[in-house]
Amino acid sequence: MIVLTGAAGFIGSCLLRKLNDEGQTDILLVDDFSRPDKNRNLEGKQFHAKMERKDFLAWFQGNASEVGFVFHLGARTDTTEQNVLIFNELNLNYSESIWQICEANNIPLVYASSAATYGLGEHGYDDSHDIVPKLKPLNPYGVSKNDFDAWVLKKVGLTTPPNPHSAIPRRRDKFRNPQSKWFGLKFFNVYGPNEYHKGRMASVIFQTVQQIRETGGMKLFRSHRPDYPDGGQLRDFIYVKDVVDVCFFFYQSQTVPSGLYNVGTGKARSFWDLATNTFRALGLEPNISFVDTPADIRGTYQYFTEANMAKLKAAGFTKPFMTLEEGVEDYVRQYLAAGKIW
Repeated sequence: MIVLTGAAGFIGSCLLRKLNDEGQTDILLVDDFSRPDKNRNLEGKQFHAKMERKDFLAWFQGNASEVGFVFHLGARTDTTEQNVLIFNELNLNYSESIWQICEANNIPLVYASSAATYGLGEHGYDDSHDIVPKLKPLNPYGVSKNDFDAWVLKKVGLTTPPNPHSAIPRRRDKFRNPQSKWFGLKFFNVYGPNEYHKGRMASVIFQTVQQIRETGGMKLFRSHRPDYPDGGQLRDFIYVKDVVDVCFFFYQSQTVPSGLYNVGTGKARSFWDLATNTFRALGLEPNISFVDTPADIRGTYQYFTEANMAKLKAAGFTKPFMTLEEGVEDYVRQYLAAGKIW
């Protein structure tokens, strides 16, 4: 059986679609299913059963022999949330418990890390284990993701002690080298179908279509740095269909080394490019204006991200990623304009 946490969410539900398309249906879905809007993401998909997040760890502890692989994509992903206790519970302690059960039972694990761990990019965007203790994420979400990466690397003996910049107190653990495979995937800016429930955290593409429908135009964040023009902030945008292809690659892997891996395209593009391509996918001329970046995120706003993808390619993943133009066109025309999920 495959376990998929965060199964009703954006990337989780798209991975479920990918697994079904590859003939996998013996899948246990784990999530907080109390939000009925997210459950739409499960329509038309096949799986063994659903289980509430709060019940899963006890079940997993007693039934690990039934599990052959774990995709742990469930997390609190709100980059504006400031309550570190929420991240400590959901992104750290919960993830550590899953890791320990996988380790004890030799179960391969793919878990979601994030490009938010890189902060302002002072140390680049290389998925090297050596830089993890040096990274300075810009918000509690990024801190929680980097803290878990550091905990994992310390546990397997691949790095120095946990990140000294963390504001989250850690508990004591006994460390030993695991036998099972593990892969921490540093997702960059993922966009695509099934993100309708994410609100403020949804991609600029989704928000552009919504604003066009309401006002006929789109407002992007104004740049507050002289070295970037308005709308010229650069991110590594990756289509969710490419992301789940990478996830499935690690599921199939027999020889790929365990470790942290970037999941981006390796090509930074501007928010201006993103928005103009969204207009064009709708058959419209761009109508873009600018507003100040909200004060609560202005000081922690990333102006540039670009994944170094050499490690994933060296591991044997050779499938080309969609260009921004291709991904936006598919997303807008096949899903947003049609009101469909994937």
